[in-house]
Amino acid sequence: MVSPTTMAAVRKSGAIPTSEYLLTAEGVRKEFPGVVALDDVTFRLKRGSVHALMGENGAGKSTLMKIAAGMVEAQSGEVFRHPSATIRYLEQAPDFGAYKTVQAYAEAGLGPGDDPYRVTYLLEHLGLSGQEDPASLSGGEARRAALARVMAPEPDILMLDEPTNHLDLPTIEWLEGELAKSRSALVVISHDRRFLEKVSTATVWLDRGLSRRLNRGFGHFEEWRDKVLEEEEIEQHKLGKEIQREEHWLRYGVTARRKRNMRRLGNLQSLRAEYRGHKGPQGTIQASATEGRESGKLVIEADRITKAYGDRTIVAPFSIRVHRGDCIGLIGPNGAGKTTLLKMLTGQLEPDSGTVKLGTNLEIAVLDQKREDLNLEDTLSHYLTDGRGDNLLVNGEQKHVTGYMKDFLFQPEQARTPIKNLSGGERARLMLARIMAKPSNLLILDEPTNDLDIETLDLLQEIVAGYSGTVILVSHDRDFLDRTVTSTIAPADPENPDGRWIEYAGGYSDMLAQKKGAEDERRRADKAEKAKTSEAKSSDTGGKARGKLSYKQKFALENLPKEMEKTENEIAAREAKMADPNLFAKDQATFNKLAAETEKLRADLIRMEEEWLELEMLREALEG
Repeated sequence: MVSPTTMAAVRKSGAIPTSEYLLTAEGVRKEFPGVVALDDVTFRLKRGSVHALMGENGAGKSTLMKIAAGMVEAQSGEVFRHPSATIRYLEQAPDFGAYKTVQAYAEAGLGPGDDPYRVTYLLEHLGLSGQEDPASLSGGEARRAALARVMAPEPDILMLDEPTNHLDLPTIEWLEGELAKSRSALVVISHDRRFLEKVSTATVWLDRGLSRRLNRGFGHFEEWRDKVLEEEEIEQHKLGKEIQREEHWLRYGVTARRKRNMRRLGNLQSLRAEYRGHKGPQGTIQASATEGRESGKLVIEADRITKAYGDRTIVAPFSIRVHRGDCIGLIGPNGAGKTTLLKMLTGQLEPDSGTVKLGTNLEIAVLDQKREDLNLEDTLSHYLTDGRGDNLLVNGEQKHVTGYMKDFLFQPEQARTPIKNLSGGERARLMLARIMAKPSNLLILDEPTNDLDIETLDLLQEIVAGYSGTVILVSHDRDFLDRTVTSTIAPADPENPDGRWIEYAGGYSDMLAQKKGAEDERRRADKAEKAKTSEAKSSDTGGKARGKLSYKQKFALENLPKEMEKTENEIAAREAKMADPNLFAKDQATFNKLAAETEKLRADLIRMEEEWLELEMLREALEG
């Protein structure tokens, strides 16, 4: 029997061979009443690998992760966990038990030999002091505390179930960097495309109870998945044709060969059973937003609105005009004031100063990230119809609730199911179904992507893109923002929000580009100002000093271009190596080293360019 202290020492020393599987699951099956979640699933995990676990809502992703972590028993199949390997699992809904502080909760996840300072380090970077009462945490704070608890021990296997839910963008980007440095083998369930693209090196796809593996990251998953489904459809078509040929032979073939006919009849029956038993993909949601009457051309006009709580300014003077058809994204760190600004723009909260005018004929539909309008004791049917019978009006047509539920991939027998029995993803899909049935011309979507699978996210993107009304959405999903919004409102200084908000044209990536352009322009202005100051100082010295550079300045002016060219070549050489699509999967350490070196070289190049520009401007000023 290996003691916990010895196990921790083995893990810290890296004694588990890198070629050996830390965890394997073979032929795993798990079913719940009326539902087979996992039928014949195989999963293997090596040290250093990062697996994206994909599948539609209800495909069994969380179930497989819990079985792998030893929290749930499979009904059949074999699961092996290396006896020296430590495992930590991030649940979607962490249980804080009776812990009095976040610090105590996070430290309870440490094992013998683990460094307690890791908890303090992680909590600090996650924006928590550790003294918070777990019972009073917001959704985002609870997720941060749970991340600190599972990451602090630096386990051999780290399983993260929707780690980016309720996190703001700065924290998501910090988490990406922290995971890139981790030695843990990772299994990640997430709907965040950009996050998965950055962290994953392999993909496991759960589909209709079975598992398929792709030895590449999420960036290649969707193309591969579509190809697999297309090939499957072709095989089904071929099977149907083969059945037709066999039926024709039995009807019109040589009847004297009775025994052979009976054998072929048996084969035909087997083919028919295979064809009937084929379970196709779950399908896609068939839905669009129910649009109300057309609103006025000007939807919202805010003129120098402000809001402060005590000494803290949440919104400094901010003005915006929102027109019909605009899709506006609102981003920023948690606590920056996104919800406050949103409520002022939609008339739910009075500004301290300034004015907000709402346009005419507005019909507003709201999807709240806190899911506050969900009564968990309600049935699906009652929730969708507001208790008004079995029908609802969708786009001007009466629809039976079970028919409408099918459009959102719910089964008719679920009509009387309490909402509390649904998974997080199913609840998000149910709320989407309700808001899509409500006539509107202004959609307010607060964190609409939380808990949705990739396929439902694609549908939501299409709904937003095809919506003729106006959309204002709060989101931390960078890919979703890039695909949908026409402009982005963000804090002027995300690291130290001071109430100043700026509207940028386009999505998240466009905002970053515009910010970089503004920063470059500011840097150039600073250089010009410095050059003027240097020129003034030179003119003040008069006499022989005028028109002369020091030996050190002349040397730098002559040699900096050579150094810059050399640095550019070194950057290009490293980028060429990193462009190899297999490098990250084969040798993540080398990839990370090259990336860090490239980043340092870029910083050196910027410094040299600035120094050379300053010296060149000084030379021209002195000679002029």
